[in-house]
Amino acid sequence: MITILRCISFALLAVTIAFAAERGTLAQAQLMLTRVIAHYKAVGRAQAIADFTAGMQPFHESDLYVVCIDRQRMVSANGAFPENVYSSADLLRTWSGKGVGTAAWEVTAATGQGAVRFRWINPVTHHLETKIAYFARLGEDVCGVGVYSPE
Repeated sequence: MITILRCISFALLAVTIAFAAERGTLAQAQLMLTRVIAHYKAVGRAQAIADFTAGMQPFHESDLYVVCIDRQRMVSANGAFPENVYSSADLLRTWSGKGVGTAAWEVTAATGQGAVRFRWINPVTHHLETKIAYFARLGEDVCGVGVYSPE
């Protein structure tokens, strides 16, 4: 009986660890955003947008990926949902009801960086979850990487 309980406990622990490994951390998101900023500046807008949308490494890891929004509040890059490129980022709403594109541009206005909280589909779990996206203003875009939080 104890052996069976140990096996069940081990299996639950393994599933928990595997599930946790699928989730990016705040530190990983911040590191990725640092890489996004450097890449955008190094290769220019057009190449960076293409690389981010292609989900090129190191810009897509577990449930972390890059999204960029242009001045017209249109998605210019999306590493997990490329079908959303050229769609309005304001179709998504923040917790306060503001469009995510507008919120991202507003939150980066003063210091060039900021965070926006909203609900979006996690590309790993395929569930609607709370997401906090950290954005940086880069030329014609604000680009961000977000962390999902299960409810």
